[in-house]
Amino acid sequence: MTSEKENKLFNIYDQIAFGSAKESDLRRDNANINTDAPMGQMLKVGAEGMKAFIDDRVLSEEALEADKAGFIHIHDKDFSLFTFNCCQLDLKKLFSGGFSTGHGFLREPNSLRTAASLACIAIQSNQNEMFGGQSINALDYALAPYVDKSFKKALKKQTRAALLFYMADDLCPDDLDLSLYHYYHSKEGWAAERQDMAQAMADYLKSKGAKLPENYLDSATYVVGLACQEVEEEAKQAMEAMIHNFNTLHSRAGAQVPFSSVNFGMDTSPEGRLVSKWLLEAQYAGLGHGETSIFPITVFQIKAGVNYNPGDPNYDLFQRACEVSAKRLFPNFVNIDAPYNLQYYKPGDYNSYICAMGCRTRVMGNVNGPEKSGGRGNFAFTTLNLPMLALEAIKDVEGSVKGYMEYSDHEAIIKRFFELMDKYIMISKDYLEKRYDIIAAKHAYNFPFLMGQGIWMDSEKLKPEDEIREVLKHASISIGFCGLAECLVALAGTHHGVSEYAQRLGLEIVGHLREMTDKFTEETHLNWSTFATPAESAAGTFARACQKRFGKIKGVCDRKYLTNSSHVPVYYKIKAMDKIRIEAPYHAKCNAGCIAYVEMDGDPTKNVKAFEKIVRAMHDADMHYFSINHPVDRDPVCGYTGIIENDCPHCHRHENTEVKSLKHVKRVCC
Repeated sequence: MTSEKENKLFNIYDQIAFGSAKESDLRRDNANINTDAPMGQMLKVGAEGMKAFIDDRVLSEEALEADKAGFIHIHDKDFSLFTFNCCQLDLKKLFSGGFSTGHGFLREPNSLRTAASLACIAIQSNQNEMFGGQSINALDYALAPYVDKSFKKALKKQTRAALLFYMADDLCPDDLDLSLYHYYHSKEGWAAERQDMAQAMADYLKSKGAKLPENYLDSATYVVGLACQEVEEEAKQAMEAMIHNFNTLHSRAGAQVPFSSVNFGMDTSPEGRLVSKWLLEAQYAGLGHGETSIFPITVFQIKAGVNYNPGDPNYDLFQRACEVSAKRLFPNFVNIDAPYNLQYYKPGDYNSYICAMGCRTRVMGNVNGPEKSGGRGNFAFTTLNLPMLALEAIKDVEGSVKGYMEYSDHEAIIKRFFELMDKYIMISKDYLEKRYDIIAAKHAYNFPFLMGQGIWMDSEKLKPEDEIREVLKHASISIGFCGLAECLVALAGTHHGVSEYAQRLGLEIVGHLREMTDKFTEETHLNWSTFATPAESAAGTFARACQKRFGKIKGVCDRKYLTNSSHVPVYYKIKAMDKIRIEAPYHAKCNAGCIAYVEMDGDPTKNVKAFEKIVRAMHDADMHYFSINHPVDRDPVCGYTGIIENDCPHCHRHENTEVKSLKHVKRVCC
């Protein structure tokens, strides 16, 4: 005889085992997990079983009811007893001296190609110990030293070839190595002018008795040029391989492609610029059939004086980033110049640059140590269903939910809304604190890569049997929100894209959440923060919860999804500059992360200047993290992803006869 709880869980298992991902919301709540595949199904079985256990044995009655009714959403509830969310990897630190994945030690890379491969392995290894995404905080800075190593190898190779032509047979190879090493470091590697390098080579060869022709300096310059070309080709191949690897790696028993993000664009050295250049070119080229790569989500960091204005050393990379994004949706852009980001910026310190998880998570402020990006991440978060709170407030004051103009006491409704908001913020806080205490009591040996290899800040100070509480305090803990637009329709009669009053109320609502999380930070000395939640799955769940409780209220919950975070609704036609002006002020309040999107019609590759103009407008409005959406088509037969007009650029079939049911590529968020 099975109980009611068992029957409910078995019904869920029935959907997983016998349903299809296309038909079941349960099976498609994470876009980068294939729940039609065996390992994906097993992962889902385990997740749903743990959720039932958490509901029954861990959650307080208040938290359980709040989550069940849809007032809040507890993200990744199934991992509550095991691990935490995400991390920003400092590869430069990890690679120094080598590292272990638990199945053997990997020595420090000796070439760019190897370093790029190990970057993928690091992301994959860390993903297996956390439930959220993994981000590389500064790929260009991390890989630049290995450009140096590859160039040194190439220069030795080309010099030896020259020696065979010009030199006597008694040259000692070790002597050559020593000379090049000294030259290499004294002349700052391949950053030196080729002519200077060629002269140094000529002087060295003459000191060894080489009989050089009069034009040897030109020949030596050519040798250096060959070495540079070799490194260029290696960089091209390494970045192309990295893009392909990120889209083919698997984590979590093979059930999931790692949710990877890469930040870059700030290193102005020739080596760092080379990494950024070929990363952009690899993304522009796409995958094997020309598909747009979903991972890694690339994030170009914008900083005036570095890459934003003509004359900046990396200005050409910014322009190329716009061209690539116009074709491939990525990179996204993060704005270091926004005042709330600029306060952390230290020129030359790559860990002070603001990086982003692809899904928008931001971690910088830290009341327990250095305020930096590398080695830190988010612990966990919950999300408030703002429209549900608004409708509940209306019902409490008016007795029923009617049209906005029919409400008799708007002031009382607003007051009641904030009372309810405080209630569910506190429920969220209590739950997250309990979850934090459970994970903080785990040991370093529970996280052999994350803690054992010193990925997480200060984890190198821990012994395997130590609790991680002392280092977990560097994480952020977040409370997010969803459906601000629909909440404002309920409370103000219209959303913030239409009404100045609604905009003021919206900023007050999000500002109130920020005030509360700031207060929690002071009280607990943990890094509480306000999150513009990437709630793609929760947006649908929240809409259904509102409909179940109140019916389909026009403009509030009469659609399948609520509007994400503080965005102006996608169904509302608005000029790009107006949308930017309205949404920008929310970014300063969302210190746990946020994102803004602007939609472009048509093919933006044909008007990159207009694309760049929008990027600049978002930057100049002090937005934090932003991107431009535009149509990207997919040929379902050959798999090509890009702009398809009449003929598929890959297989050249004609749309009217063969290319049918083109699908739009959508961004993936965690």
